Amino acid sequence: MTEEHPARPSVPYDAVLCDVDRVLRHWPADDDIEHTHGLPRGAIATAAFAPARVHPAITGAITDEQWRSAMAADLAETYGSQEQASAAVAAWTELVPLVDMELVALLTQVREVASVVLVANGTTRLEQDLARQGLDGLAHTVVNSARIGVAKPDPRVYRIAAELVGTRADRCLFVDDTEANVTAACNAGMAGLHYRQLGQLRTALAPLLGQ
Repeated sequence: MTEEHPARPSVPYDAVLCDVDRVLRHWPADDDIEHTHGLPRGAIATAAFAPARVHPAITGAITDEQWRSAMAADLAETYGSQEQASAAVAAWTELVPLVDMELVALLTQVREVASVVLVANGTTRLEQDLARQGLDGLAHTVVNSARIGVAKPDPRVYRIAAELVGTRADRCLFVDDTEANVTAACNAGMAGLHYRQLGQLRTALAPLLGQ
C-alpha cells in the first residue's frame, strides 16, 4: 500500500479521480453498424450492457473477448444469424472513441500540482485502448474495475484509488458522468462532481490550478 502524503491546505485537492467513458472519451453511435447488419436500433447496447452480460466483464470474471463472444451469441439467439451477429460485434469492436483533447490538456495541467487517476468500469481491454489513443501516460495510475474485481459504485473502488496515490479520501475530487457513482464517492468522503460539460470541471479545478 502506498504511504499517505500529508494534506496540503493551500490547495483544495491532492488528487483528481476522473471517469473515462462519456467524460474523457465519447463513443460513436451504434446505428450505422446495426443498420448495416440488419439489427434493430439499440440491439447492440441491449446485448452488451445487460447486467448479466456486462457485470462479469467489468469485474474481471471474464475477459473482454469472452464478453464480446457472449454478446454475439445473444444477438444470434435473438435475431437468428450467428454470421450476422458476429459481423456486427466485430464492427462494433473496431469503433474508436473521440477523445476530448481539451480535457486531456486540463488534466495534463492538473498533473503538475496533484495526482491524476483514471477510474473506469472497464474490461480487460481498457489499458490497450488507452495506449492506442496515447492516453496511457495521462494519469499517474489507472483503476480499472476489471483488474480489481469490483466496479463503481462499490465503495472499495474509491478507497483503492485514493490508496494507490497515497491520498486521503477527503483530499480527492471524483469526476463522473453517472450520478450514482458520484454519490458513492461523496459517501466515501470525497468531493464529487457530476460531470455534464467541461466548463464545470474548469471551475472546480480553478483553485487547484491557481486560476
